Amino acid sequence: MLKERRIFAQSAISLEHQHLAKRYVIRGLESGGAVEDLGRYVTFARENGQPIDYLHPVDAIGVNGLHAVVIAPALVQIEMLRNKQTYELLITEHRPGNYGGGKRPALETKILFRGIHGRLELDLSGNDRSQSGSVMPTFYSLAGEEVPIPKRFREGVRAVTKAVNCVGCSHCHFCRRPRQRGIDTVHGIRAIHTDERQVAVAEGGTPG
Repeated sequence: MLKERRIFAQSAISLEHQHLAKRYVIRGLESGGAVEDLGRYVTFARENGQPIDYLHPVDAIGVNGLHAVVIAPALVQIEMLRNKQTYELLITEHRPGNYGGGKRPALETKILFRGIHGRLELDLSGNDRSQSGSVMPTFYSLAGEEVPIPKRFREGVRAVTKAVNCVGCSHCHFCRRPRQRGIDTVHGIRAIHTDERQVAVAEGGTPG
């Protein structure tokens, strides 16, 4: 149904090896968007819930597709599906397992929050657009009690709520453009800045 409506959100996570940094990292794709009555979006955060820098943007053909490549030693994935004013939310943590002896580690995944049939009685792609980015759905237990979203992830959930109401989405909603200042080791690269040039070398290496 999502493909038929031309929404292409990629929730698959992969484990990749950085040969220069000699470590394993997690790779994900910020992606998705919305049409008037339906939306799905996948974004990523740091373990503390704060926005993470993407590696680079993706200039996709069309809208509601790929927006950026994200790579880090560990990632929190925030995924949301919207059908009209009903929302589904899944927050998961992904990291490499223990490894040694030349063996590839397992990809470890832990569910941090799961919200089913949440409600938000607003039309964020229409009359209530001014509230987009400041609100999020409410989720309930089977007994009808409100299930609070962990505080550290609420900024990301508000962003992804806006994203699943972003009709014809062509940009990132939570992952950030790399700041390119100082030393960046998130992607396994040490960026050394001078007044005239930047020299990027692998961790533990020396600039040429």
